[in-house]
Amino acid sequence: MDELELETLERWIIRKTQRAKKQAQQGAGKNGRKTSLSRWKFCVHADKRQMLQELTQSLQRGPSRAHVLFELAGCISSAVSADGFRLFLAEQGEPDNLTEYVGEEEPTPLTGSSARRSSGVTVPGFVARTREPVRLSYTEPDPRFPNGLAYNGHVMCQAVLQPDGSLAGVLELRRGPHNAPFHEEDEEISQSYLVWGGIALHYAHLYLSQDRQRRLNDFLLTVVKSIFQDMVSMDLLVTKVMNFAQRLVDADRASLFLLDARSGELYARIFDVGGEQQQQGFEAGAGSEDSLASAYKLHTEEIRFPMGTGIAGQVARTGEVLNIPDAYSDPRFNRSVDQLTGYRTRSILCMPIFIRGALIGVVQMVNKRSGTFNKEDEEAFETFAVYCGLALHHAKLYDKIRRSEQKYRVALDVLSYHNTCLDEEVQDMLGRGVPDALPQVDQFHFNVFDIDDLEKARHAVFMFKDLFGLSRFDEDSLIRFTLTVRKNYRRVPYHNWTHGFSVANTMYAIIKHSGGVFREEEALALYIGSLCHDLDHRGKNNQFMLETESPLASVYSTSTMEHHHFNQTVAILQQQGHNIFQKLTNSEYKQVLGLLKHCILATDLAAFFPNRERLTRLVSSGAFSWDNDEHRLFLGAIAMTASDLSASAKPWELQVKTVKVIFEEFYQQGDEERAVGMVPIPMMDRNQPDQQAASQVGFLTGICLPCYSLLSALIPDTRPLLDECRTNLERWRELDNSRRGARGSQDSGEPPHGANGPPNGPPNGTPHKTPNGAPPTAPLTTAGPLQSTLSLDSDSPSAIASLSHGGSAPDSSDEATRSAPT
Repeated sequence: MDELELETLERWIIRKTQRAKKQAQQGAGKNGRKTSLSRWKFCVHADKRQMLQELTQSLQRGPSRAHVLFELAGCISSAVSADGFRLFLAEQGEPDNLTEYVGEEEPTPLTGSSARRSSGVTVPGFVARTREPVRLSYTEPDPRFPNGLAYNGHVMCQAVLQPDGSLAGVLELRRGPHNAPFHEEDEEISQSYLVWGGIALHYAHLYLSQDRQRRLNDFLLTVVKSIFQDMVSMDLLVTKVMNFAQRLVDADRASLFLLDARSGELYARIFDVGGEQQQQGFEAGAGSEDSLASAYKLHTEEIRFPMGTGIAGQVARTGEVLNIPDAYSDPRFNRSVDQLTGYRTRSILCMPIFIRGALIGVVQMVNKRSGTFNKEDEEAFETFAVYCGLALHHAKLYDKIRRSEQKYRVALDVLSYHNTCLDEEVQDMLGRGVPDALPQVDQFHFNVFDIDDLEKARHAVFMFKDLFGLSRFDEDSLIRFTLTVRKNYRRVPYHNWTHGFSVANTMYAIIKHSGGVFREEEALALYIGSLCHDLDHRGKNNQFMLETESPLASVYSTSTMEHHHFNQTVAILQQQGHNIFQKLTNSEYKQVLGLLKHCILATDLAAFFPNRERLTRLVSSGAFSWDNDEHRLFLGAIAMTASDLSASAKPWELQVKTVKVIFEEFYQQGDEERAVGMVPIPMMDRNQPDQQAASQVGFLTGICLPCYSLLSALIPDTRPLLDECRTNLERWRELDNSRRGARGSQDSGEPPHGANGPPNGPPNGTPHKTPNGAPPTAPLTTAGPLQSTLSLDSDSPSAIASLSHGGSAPDSSDEATRSAPT
């Protein structure tokens, strides 16, 4: 016996128990019902391993804890020849909360008032608290149970523990008074099978957890598809969320209340989802939008109530989960709803939904179909609530984006109506007609200030017709396009319709004097780009847009205003009756738009420096080729800059007039910067108007002269632009020298230089001359009001970006980067 293995001894005990069981069944016949209690009879199985295997396989048929424990209890009852058993489950592992399950073929829990619960000094309650087995007979009193046994017979009671030591339930085995009492061998057999059954219970728990997680993952995948593929409505998403939450915790009904942050109220358009009709609708349609909408269309009445009212209101106010097993015993429950609907609420599980720490809603589950909501329900529901919050958050964002898109379309429609020329204006210009010829319009010194805005539009149409004709273009669309372009220039001091027309006029003159070097699509992009290059300019440069966090700066990270000008041009072309390129082929249209974008972006002077450097290198080395498309793009960019800065190559009186309006625009930006706490650069500070002449000298020397020199090297007939720029440069140098002399005389106490000469003349009294030799119509004094108004600190940052509203100019020690624009 010393060498006998424990497993062999255990087999002998089991076989002995089986023989005794068979004899008892043949003699009494009253245990026939036990045959139906379990499908694992020890007369069929050799040992516990087969029992464990059968239990594991049964998990696929009924993978619940109650199912496993019930089958295990039947096995043990048969193994020890018990007449019957009672199974008590420990709710949430608490020994003082035992729920009895009766032995039926399909175990059904008894809940609510009909459930029989054991506590106090009863045998199951004692075993649950102490975890110790107990064997009692009705003939043997036990001081631990002074009231005796409620059952007239023999009882053996054992705790059912899970592998982690937590209490799963209590098993009470019974024998009648005419049978033998339970002995220690019965206790050992029962304990042996409980160990193996605990393993099966552990795997059942794992199976349930994995299955629950799988179903949760499947639903989350469905939610993600709904959000990012189908883009469902908020109501449909809420319905899906509630339906799955209802099935997740086996609830009879579900409600989802969203928080209205402005009013502090909870509201729901879809609530009390449940019942057989809705469940069948969801399952039949496999969760499709049509089936869901059909199943829940009767539940779309909105209700509202303040936070703090009812169970859901309390959860919203405190942010804590509430699990209420008996709603009518909770004073926070509002019974009036049940009285109105006739529905009886028993148990409630209510949980808040957060996103980024902020409450967005509350989900409420009502009446768990099998018992009450337990800890596992809370944990699963809490995980689901996180994804539910993300789904609702994205659905809200989508709804917000969709509403914003509709508002954008309305605003765009209103804007296009008010920013489009009137039909009367088009008919008026058609009635007046476009002249066949205009004097001096193709000359570089053409005075744009001599004609009004409407006449400028007629001139613009004439220049287009003169360059390209009307064989491939519709005159009505051309007039409508030109008038709408005029309307989309804002009324700012400098970057207005007059400036746009002036740049287009200079480009027209360049093309006319180019000797046909530009291809038709290039000339078309250059002329339209010049006409539209400052559309919707706000009179502020790119740096201002960035520093004030303008929406335009967030849309376009580089060359902010230039990209906006191009997009405005395309928007006008897309309006009905405005597409002047409609007769072009698809390839031609695409090519012209690409060149048009290149031309408008080239007006950002931040792009001028690399363009000038590359083109200068090509010209100096003799490598420039008219057959190279990249070289031609460089030339087009330089031509756009030359046209944009053409005020510096106009006759002196036009030059001075233009500089005045430029600096008025600068000063307005400086005033706005000062109003928001920024310090304007000296060039934009109207309180520092004493260095304007010196800044103009630097600007013309460093920017304008190199630009016109490079242009005239490739297109010789543009030489007048270079000559006029040099003439203006000398005038600004004379003014700068006079200013310096006046300042030096004031410091030394001597009379200002030139004080004995003509007050309006340059040093030595020589009158100023225009290019044709005539005296200027507006002579400039050396220290007059104009100079004091339009001046610039020579040590100020670059004015280049401010003139062209482009990006920041590159760092440079060149005098041009400190000069004033023209």
